[in-house]
Amino acid sequence: MRIEQLEYIAAVTQHGSLRRASEHLHISQPALSEAITKLERELGVTLLDRRRAGARISREGQELLHSMSDVLEAVDRLRLAAGDQSAGVSSVRVGTVHAGTATVLLPTLRRFSSEHPRTTVEVRTLVQEDIYLALVEGAIDVGLVNLLDGDDLPPTIEGTTLLRGRPVVVVPTAHRLAEREEITVDDLRDEPFVGMRAGYLMHRFAHRVFGRDLPRHWHATDGAEMGKMMVAEGLGLTLLPDYSVIGDPRESGGHITARPLAGDRSRVTMTAVRRHQARTTSGTHSLLELLAATARGVSGSARTP
Repeated sequence: MRIEQLEYIAAVTQHGSLRRASEHLHISQPALSEAITKLERELGVTLLDRRRAGARISREGQELLHSMSDVLEAVDRLRLAAGDQSAGVSSVRVGTVHAGTATVLLPTLRRFSSEHPRTTVEVRTLVQEDIYLALVEGAIDVGLVNLLDGDDLPPTIEGTTLLRGRPVVVVPTAHRLAEREEITVDDLRDEPFVGMRAGYLMHRFAHRVFGRDLPRHWHATDGAEMGKMMVAEGLGLTLLPDYSVIGDPRESGGHITARPLAGDRSRVTMTAVRRHQARTTSGTHSLLELLAATARGVSGSARTP
């Protein structure tokens, strides 16, 4: 068994395919595949499920992933102690839905980069179910998801509440409905609507609100950031968590605003999630602490729309 074989497994797990891992590692794909196959024969287990769409760590590989990570971190500490300063560079991988990117995640990353200059951060934008899957497979360390009241986390996932809020209607500041104290569902049906794509929580919420009587003109997009941009450009109205809007540069700059949805008492929660009982690196622990601190600051300065 060689250390680089463990590094190869970690790379395939992170990048999701032998091809992308080989490009990242700057070795040929056949050489990478052969090295992993030799490790599988030596251990007597299948570490990767190789599929046409890519390679993912197998169930047996998941059970060994913690031990492999422990070995790689121990080697990293040994190299650092021996004076190899480059070994001090580590990384934290984050999977996130778009809500809260501007108000929570980006401010956290700025502070994290300042306090941990030798730790890199990889951010992947994913739908919620893909975040859960990536956590279980060890492809990311931390996830940011939204939950409606009554939603449960999968049994393999544990979470920490960051923000609590409510769904609101997002409108251009110059729109006639921005003059209302609240906006009704019928008001929304009469306007072009910017809906989230299937897989996002606000897609599910919008269909709950409209039922079978959907707005006549419905755009679809991936996530809150593009949704806010489309609203600012006058392409329609949308529904988002209030903490995704209040404090956003487009809201602060006067391009969009948020109004309560009349008669709705739903609550939505931004949650930082991790794999249950996963080993926490110092970088991951620090990032989680900074996310919580940023969220407390957002909660303390929140304005009710």
